[in-house]
Amino acid sequence: MSNTDSPDASDRYAHLDFDPEAVPIRPAATVMIVDDRPDLHVLMLKRNARSVFVGDMWVYPGGAVDPEDGHGRVEALCTGEDDASASAALEVGADGLAFWVASLREMFEEAGVLLAHRVGEDHLIDLSPLDVEERFSEYRDQVNDGSLPFMDVIEGEQLRLELTDMHYVGHWLTPMGPPRRYDTRFFLAAMPAGQTPLHDNDEAVHHEWVRPADAVALNRTGEMIMMTPTIAMMMRLLPFHRAAEAVAAASGGEVEMVRIVTGIDGPDRIVFPGDEGYETADREIEFGRVTLDRP
Repeated sequence: MSNTDSPDASDRYAHLDFDPEAVPIRPAATVMIVDDRPDLHVLMLKRNARSVFVGDMWVYPGGAVDPEDGHGRVEALCTGEDDASASAALEVGADGLAFWVASLREMFEEAGVLLAHRVGEDHLIDLSPLDVEERFSEYRDQVNDGSLPFMDVIEGEQLRLELTDMHYVGHWLTPMGPPRRYDTRFFLAAMPAGQTPLHDNDEAVHHEWVRPADAVALNRTGEMIMMTPTIAMMMRLLPFHRAAEAVAAASGGEVEMVRIVTGIDGPDRIVFPGDEGYETADREIEFGRVTLDRP
């Protein structure tokens, strides 16, 4: 959805040195990793200030969907979803599985977290033994520098990506203006036991577990700056006290359209159905759909 039809659209982007309408929209996926520490916390990564997109902002692990994420061999290396069921969940004709795989790949690349199990086992892989930790740390470096495809790690280690633990919870199109735009699917997953997240020190320079209420407050004061889709999804977690509650709510929620209340200085408040101002909110700023139920 675009805001270029609004009367002041040309003025809004007059300061840019590129044509915002010509920026291609890339498919992307991101993961909200939740854990009890001891109450509900969410894993956040701080982007490198030099990043072209959302530099110095706080994000969930995620990134663009790569062609390899939907390669023919991928389906056989996944459990819990196939392309037909994944595509139906995302309401796309085909290649929906690539979004799930991209989110798992990005989670491994950026945060060192892997939702996978060995063939013949029904529990997620434990990366805590020293030899396993060292081996997968090396894999991660190679995946990040492009010398080793992520799916080669999965296949070579006789693993299967566990999609059952990944829950689709939102869909956002980032606004017109930045030099990169993404049509992003949001997922939610619980932090697996036997693993320790660690930022990659490249795209992400810091990581932190944060309570949703604290993240929202820090965003308002400018101490933890997030894009609208990021903070909107964080706000959706406010009612939950435990990770299991959020995971349960992520399973089969109803779709709700998100709107933005616009003030004098631009977008300044996110509203959900039933919130004050929802019916009169500007629908042209950003596109958002959320499927994470509120209790």
